[in-house]
Formats: sequence, C-alpha cells, structure tokens
Amino acid sequence: MKDLSKTRALALDLDGTIVLPDNSLSGYTIDILQRCIARGLRIILCTGRSSESSEKYRAAIGAEGPMVYFNGAEIVDAPMKKQGNPPQYPALLPLEVVDFCVDLSRSMGVYFQVYFPQTVNIPRLVTEKTSTEWEMYFRHTGTPPSFHDIKEAIRTPGCTGAVKGMFLTDFETQEKIRPLLIERFGSRIYVTRTLVTFLEVLAGGVSKGTGLKRVLDRIGIGPEETAAFGDEESDLPLFALAGFSAAPANAKEKVRNAADLVLGANTEDGVAVFLEEQFL
Repeated sequence: MKDLSKTRALALDLDGTIVLPDNSLSGYTIDILQRCIARGLRIILCTGRSSESSEKYRAAIGAEGPMVYFNGAEIVDAPMKKQGNPPQYPALLPLEVVDFCVDLSRSMGVYFQVYFPQTVNIPRLVTEKTSTEWEMYFRHTGTPPSFHDIKEAIRTPGCTGAVKGMFLTDFETQEKIRPLLIERFGSRIYVTRTLVTFLEVLAGGVSKGTGLKRVLDRIGIGPEETAAFGDEESDLPLFALAGFSAAPANAKEKVRNAADLVLGANTEDGVAVFLEEQFL
C-alpha cells in the first residue's frame, strides 16, 4: 500500500461511501472523523448532493472550509452561516443543454429536474410535474422541488446557466439518454452516474476532481497529500487526482478496480475502520 504518512486531507464522498443506506452516519464514523480533524487532517466533502442536503452530515462531523458539492459544480465555504464568500460556480451548464434535456424528458416520458445557482431569481430545484421519482428524491435528500415549466424558467432575466440537470430513471433508459447527449454536445458537457437511478448532466470540465483541485489550491495542500474515498462513477476523477484512493466493498466494480485499496462496505463503516487504523 502507498505511504500515507504525508496525508493532510481526506476527500470524502457521502452516499454509498460513509453514509449508510438509511441516510445516516454511524456514531462510530462521526467519532473517527472528528478525531481525524483533531489530529489536523482536513476533511473535504466531495459529493453530488447540494450544500443544503449535505449540511447535516458536515455539521455532525464538524468539518470546516471549502467543500465540493454537485459533483464539482458548486464550491461552498462551511459552515454556511459563517461563510465569508458566496458559492463559487466553476462552470454552469449551458441553457441550450437544459432545453435539449427537457425535450428528451418530455419525448421519452422520463423525469428530469434542474438545479439553479443561488445567485439567480429562480427556485433552487425545478421540475415540471409530480412523480414517484421526485418523491423518492425528496426522501433521499430532503430537498423539495418547485414545479414550473423549465423552458420558461431558463428564460428568467439573469439566468445564464444551470448548476446541473438530473434524469431519474432506470439504468437501461440512462444508457439510451447518455449517447444522445454526448453526440449532441460532446465535450461541452460532463455526464455521470451518481446513484443507480441518477444520471447527472454538468458543464464540460466540471467534476469532483476539478472541484477538489480548486479546493486544494485554496488551502495549500497538494493532491499527493490527499486521500480520496468514493463508490460511484462520479468519484473516478477524485481517484485520478488524489495521491491515494480507496473504495468500499459496495462500490461499483470499475470504481473498485480504479482504487488503490478496497475497504469494508459502507454498512460496515469500512472507511472509518481504515482511517482509525491508519491515522489514529
């Protein structure tokens, strides 16, 4: 295994990595992460969730400083109530991409929703109709959507782009949508799967890896001094950047194959067990 003696930062995905299937953090994981902070390690959340949806986890751990949300599309200083800087948006998803996604959603009968920046006069999360998908998403994240015509929403004065779009559908349908998006927009977009039913569309050049690099540059820590932990396709850019990477046993096969080490599953507090062994 790689030498971790110079590790100064831990880049942590949430869902499927340290968060349990019931959307909670175990007391053991919270204790270990708090002890890591006390030992001087920086914890950087790198998640597809919004800052609002992630706040209960961040607060429980006590991590502070810049965090990576929306798979790198938004960087927010924590704690949010004390932040001295507004959210940063490295790149916004072009509105023509959002428009095309809405057309796909309507023609295929697939649920689609859009997150907008906090800096525009549009509700944070917009979808077009009620469905079992948005109910599931609300249960998972606690983020309620607003119901509007998305094509009208993106014509709001001052709206120059979206943070991300999301299709919530089965794997087979995702595999039909992805090539249509890539064929139309190519490198102008980044398409990634974050949960089994979540297919996310972001601006090209945006990823957890680029988001983490921005944070590391700000806090003066090198990628080689960073250990990354994740379980999904969206975590692969983290692994490519960090000096060390580990995946829980429940991670997707290609994520396990890309990791330097495979740990116990999230249901076994695999990341916390490893951190205690290595750093405490």
